[in-house]
Parts: sequence; structure tokens; C-alpha cells
Amino acid sequence: AAGAGTLMTEILAQVPDLDTVVVSVGGGGLFAGVATAATYHGVRTVAVEPENCRALSAAIEAGEPVDVTVDSVASDSLGARRATPLALAAARSDLVTSVLVSDEAIIGARQHLWDQHRLAVEHAAATALAGVHGSGGYVPAEGEKVGVVLCGANTSLGDL
Repeated sequence: AAGAGTLMTEILAQVPDLDTVVVSVGGGGLFAGVATAATYHGVRTVAVEPENCRALSAAIEAGEPVDVTVDSVASDSLGARRATPLALAAARSDLVTSVLVSDEAIIGARQHLWDQHRLAVEHAAATALAGVHGSGGYVPAEGEKVGVVLCGANTSLGDL
């Protein structure tokens, strides 16, 4: 998580006036690092999980890490059965929002990244984009500067 937090430093070096960072969540290591660093800098974090792979949002609801069922197109990367206590602690910030997205939204976001930007990403990376691209996700305010972490390229062009 500490190493992942350096990602936020790199993002802010390029976009110092960033308002919100969007990141997909599995067990929570990447999220915890990014969210902790983002909160320190006053930047909002949107934590995005597949609806059927929701270790963090279940932990938020329960007030502690709990076991969840894992069943999503992104489960190979985001398929943690339980969020880490560190991730739950990071999610308790007022600057963190948790959203769930459908597998259909993830697939659509992944296809969009390929069709519009020629970025071949795994479903986990597309999950982050689905959080602001698909229905039911985070809706940025007008003029809000949003960065989406596209972490994970464990895919092949044949999968697209």
C-alpha cells in the first residue's frame, strides 16, 4: 500500500489541481495507498468494485472486513474474498466514495478503452473507468478534474 501511494505523488506531479482519483479495488492494497495519499492532499478518491466482487463495500457496510462471494469478469485481479483492515481504514475518510459496477459496465468500459484509445487493459483496469463511465457510478461535477488509474494490462488482443 505504501508503494502504491507513490502513484498519487506521480499523478499530482502531472496534474497538481486534480480533484478526484478513481481506482478499482480488490483486496485494497492499491486503493489504500492511493486513497491515503489522495486524502493527505485533499483529493477525493472513488473506489470502484464489481457488484459481485465487493470486499471493500461489504467491509464498509459491516464495519469490519468480512468474507464475500467472488463472481465477476474481473475476479482474476479483483477477486479478493476479504478487504484488508488497512483498506477499510482508508475508506473511512470523508473524501472516499465507494461505488459498485456491473460486469456489463466493465466490459463496455474495456471495449471503449480499446475502440477509442487503443488501450488493451484487463477487466480490473476497466472497472475503474466503469466507475465514472457506466451507469450507477460516480458522476463528476461540471468542471471536476478526474483521473482514472488504469492499472493492469493482463490481457491479450484476442480477448478484446
